[in-house]
Amino acid sequence: MSTILIVEDEARLADILDGYLRREGFHTERAATGRRALELWRAARPALILLDLMLPELDGLEVARRVRAESNVPIIMLTARDEEIDRLLGLGIGADDYVVKPYSPREVVARVKAVLRRASAATDMSGTLHAGPLTVDPAAFRVTLHGTDLDVTAAEVRLLALLAREAGVVRSRAELLAALGGLERGTDERTVDAHVKNLRRKFGADAGLLDTVRGVGYRLWLA
Repeated sequence: MSTILIVEDEARLADILDGYLRREGFHTERAATGRRALELWRAARPALILLDLMLPELDGLEVARRVRAESNVPIIMLTARDEEIDRLLGLGIGADDYVVKPYSPREVVARVKAVLRRASAATDMSGTLHAGPLTVDPAAFRVTLHGTDLDVTAAEVRLLALLAREAGVVRSRAELLAALGGLERGTDERTVDAHVKNLRRKFGADAGLLDTVRGVGYRLWLA
């Protein structure tokens, strides 16, 4: 039974999410503040964190930063405004997905299942992949660039593994999204763009390895 950590200071919303997740067979832990979220994360080691952006004591951004400094546990951010997603992406906090309020609890449960499948698929893949200066080892959940380890999420490992298996081959956004866990309700191709944007930031001077083919998708381009 996977444990989901619900970090939400609105008790009514937390109750609803808790009920839906438990009915789907998940175990849940709940935190109403950022500090309590970090305490429970370290104690319970959940399979996934549902993390509200606006929290007392420590906000969701700071919680995510501290978690990411130690772990690649999947994180789904809960935001009050759609435009906040662009801000979150710009800060590069490494969330695996984003849900905008008001949301359907069923949609959140679907997103949780999809992200957990992506994480499982990333760890189930075998064989180390080499593409120029990039090495992807999905089984070890490890990505290196010029021999230096990168801090990557489960979704990013999955995406890079797919691209590295056939470097130079263009993959459409729909194809990449499907490989990341399927065309889930409420998930669109912007999810792929978000992951690519974060990976380019992490690649730094080698950001050009992730090449955009306008109107089609992306490829791992080794010039």
